[in-house]
Amino acid sequence: MMIDRYSIALFLVFSYLVGLLDASAGDADPRYRGCVAECEKTGCAGGTCFPHCKFPSDGVANDGPWYMQEPLYLKWKQWDCQSDCRYNCMIDREKEREAVGHGPVKYHGKWPFTRVFGIQEPASVAFSALNLAMHFHGWLSFFILLYYNLPLRQDKKAYYEYASLWHIYGLLAMNSWLWSAVFHSRDVDLTEKLDYSSAVALLGYSLIVSILRSFNVRVEAARVMVAAPFLAFVTTHILYLNFYTFDYGWNMKVCVAIGVAQLLIWAIWVGITCHPSRWKLWVVVVGGGLAMLLEIYDFPPYQGFFDAHAIWHATTIPLTCLWWSFIRDDAKFQTSILLKKAK
Repeated sequence: MMIDRYSIALFLVFSYLVGLLDASAGDADPRYRGCVAECEKTGCAGGTCFPHCKFPSDGVANDGPWYMQEPLYLKWKQWDCQSDCRYNCMIDREKEREAVGHGPVKYHGKWPFTRVFGIQEPASVAFSALNLAMHFHGWLSFFILLYYNLPLRQDKKAYYEYASLWHIYGLLAMNSWLWSAVFHSRDVDLTEKLDYSSAVALLGYSLIVSILRSFNVRVEAARVMVAAPFLAFVTTHILYLNFYTFDYGWNMKVCVAIGVAQLLIWAIWVGITCHPSRWKLWVVVVGGGLAMLLEIYDFPPYQGFFDAHAIWHATTIPLTCLWWSFIRDDAKFQTSILLKKAK
């Protein structure tokens, strides 16, 4: 869905920008800092020791024998000594704070989440995976509708003139949600760039589709003229982020500009169109806007799992289903109009 990925691209940038400053209340706590420093020296925190840390007491280093290494199902996450020390010291410190009646605080820009099988934010990963599944189901049902349930031209192509655009959109959406799940599973430099790049690519392409569909651009040459400058800008922006500097502030401005433009286009179009399923688009636009309030109203994760961002991901699941329902209805509506003209 276009609206939800606009929201994700916008607020992921805003949410994680703070994390890079490394100045949250939790990691400024002297007891937390002391725990991390001690853990990095000894390889142990709160009675838990980590095989990939170096242990001066017994001389076993990170490149020790295989039985001293962590399991592969955790190793692929690339948790290193520092990240494990930070996590365990954070959990221990939060238990101490809870015991004296204090609420959770952020550490290095992030709320204290509870890992599950090495997954950093399990709820966001699960909801991202569900969004991926919903997009796959939506795209597949759209494909079946076009080529098996609706009439086809003599050359076996669909009458619906925006079919190829939605196919590309579906693939970009699934790719974006895939990397969203990976990024929330473990936010290293590579997964962060893949997630942000995928979100920006989907966001830019969604703007193109919103223009082409709202203004009913059908001529191929006109579509190329409309899409070319946006594609060039988005491609340049992604290359800039990945190979020059990952400027969070600039990326946020780009996402806001593209997202607001797209949102306005759909809102204006749905306000003047006589499309029979325009109410579905209204729900998506309004629902996507309300869902963003969850990201603005940030709160710590309940039971270490469900924070505002995770719940926000959950709200996009039904909106995605409704969005693809609108796309299918649009295909039916446009096909019926073209068939009447053909007769």
